[in-house]
Amino acid sequence: MYDELEEIARRPEPFGVYTAKALWADPHRAAQMLAYHLKEDVDLSSRTREFVDLSAAWIIDRFGLGPGRSLCDFGCGPGLYTSRLARSGARVTGLDFSANSLRYARQKAAEAGQAIDYIEVNYLDFVPTDPVDLITMIMCDYCALSPAQRAGLLKTFHDSLTDDGAILLDVYSMAGFAAREETSIYEKNQLAHFWSAAEYYCFVNTFKYEGEAVVLDKYSIFEEGGGRETVYNWLQYFSPESLTEELSAAGFTVAEMLGDVAGRPFDASSPEFAVIATKA
Repeated sequence: MYDELEEIARRPEPFGVYTAKALWADPHRAAQMLAYHLKEDVDLSSRTREFVDLSAAWIIDRFGLGPGRSLCDFGCGPGLYTSRLARSGARVTGLDFSANSLRYARQKAAEAGQAIDYIEVNYLDFVPTDPVDLITMIMCDYCALSPAQRAGLLKTFHDSLTDDGAILLDVYSMAGFAAREETSIYEKNQLAHFWSAAEYYCFVNTFKYEGEAVVLDKYSIFEEGGGRETVYNWLQYFSPESLTEELSAAGFTVAEMLGDVAGRPFDASSPEFAVIATKA
């Protein structure tokens, strides 16, 4: 038992283990994730309906979306943004590796008569074909990736854009990093049976990596009957300077720093901020 507790409390190297598929490959968790996405009054897996409505309207206006324009949403989930952005008349593509979320998105698109191209793919492996005018990556998905993964993704962005295209993404800020604390808790059936339909105990260890501005939430799950699993949720935090440097290294120029993807002014005290970048 002591050795197991030692392993639970072990601090891995930043981004040393990647378990993103643990949330999406398991049917039970995929259903839980979709349910959280569709809770319109909760700012958790997705923004609230009010914010998404405001954000989509701002994106359409800010980037002049309409017939003859095109966009690709990386990590589109159940299509909350793509369905709204498609109403502009723009050609819309959504990428996600959750079959469950895309099944929902396709159904809603069919009901609305929308010709949205949903592609089931890990966007880290996506190979672009036709260039698009706008790439979006929303809900701070960019922060869940390692530096190497982000570098590869930015290359994909660069290859996917028209010459005068732009990217819009949001990230966690250094103010958000300062607010995080290292903690260690355990709970029976944590998050209301999110991890499994079976009975389980979950140990949650939060580690901060000050030098790298990274936070890890490490979930050690022990099921009744002997099942055991560890899930690693990494989050990178950025300053405007560090994000600008990363984008610049990939061939992008920052056009605008914003408070969020609804166009609010930048606020250094906010836990998140957004950026618009174009090809250098």
